[in-house]
Amino acid sequence: MSRIGKKVVDLGTGVSASVSGQTIEVTGPKGVRTFKATDDVTITVDGQSVSVEPRGKSKRARQQWGMTRTMVANLATGVTVGFKKQLEINGVGYRATMQGNILKLALGYSHDVNFEVPEGVTVTAVKPTEITVEGIDQQLVGQVAANIRAWRKPEPYKGKGIKYKDEYIFRKEGKKK
Repeated sequence: MSRIGKKVVDLGTGVSASVSGQTIEVTGPKGVRTFKATDDVTITVDGQSVSVEPRGKSKRARQQWGMTRTMVANLATGVTVGFKKQLEINGVGYRATMQGNILKLALGYSHDVNFEVPEGVTVTAVKPTEITVEGIDQQLVGQVAANIRAWRKPEPYKGKGIKYKDEYIFRKEGKKK
């Protein structure tokens, strides 16, 4: 039995949901998000709550039950609060600036890296060493943050590179004389 799937998703104030077939559409103050569930689960909307039930006792139905409930909860969170990832840049001369829809990164290469921000995500360079990625789609926000981080991952000796704000970089001692 799925412990997560048993929980009912509370939508909160200002959020409405509608189901047509296997597709659920959640509308809130930040926008509209949709999710198409598999045929292994049944989604029902009761006023301000959404519940998910499996259609059988198969292993796949039980797997989809918890996953679908989590996806619906993420839809509700995205259209009300939104999702945010914060990145820090460490290193001498490493910096970031926004120019329109392009994030310019100076990361020690012979050229600046121009990262084009996709639709549905807002990227801001709060300081030259801090980047904030925000949006209503959790997967897209995480993917954009990972793509920015991939340009210069933090190294273990000095900690130079782009890291998540809450990430711990395991440090190595280095050579000894």
